[in-house]
Amino acid sequence: MTDKVYYVYILQCNDDTLYTGYTTDIEHRVDIHNKGLGAKYTRGRLPVILRYVEMYHTKSEALKREYAIKQLSKVEKKALMEG
Repeated sequence: MTDKVYYVYILQCNDDTLYTGYTTDIEHRVDIHNKGLGAKYTRGRLPVILRYVEMYHTKSEALKREYAIKQLSKVEKKALMEG
């Protein structure tokens, strides 16, 4: 079993849109997004703020969860972020 952790996250962009992704280093990934080097979607919507994180022990679990979150509406994502 690996000690690697995979994070699924939601960012709030400057234009109040939401971006969902996954990474193995959440702090580095948010920094990359804010430097304009992350996803094309976030580059024109800076700065971004980390609003939600989940942790998984396998890449497969993380990717499945990322996909599931991306299928949610904005209202559903906001409800998820609020707990």
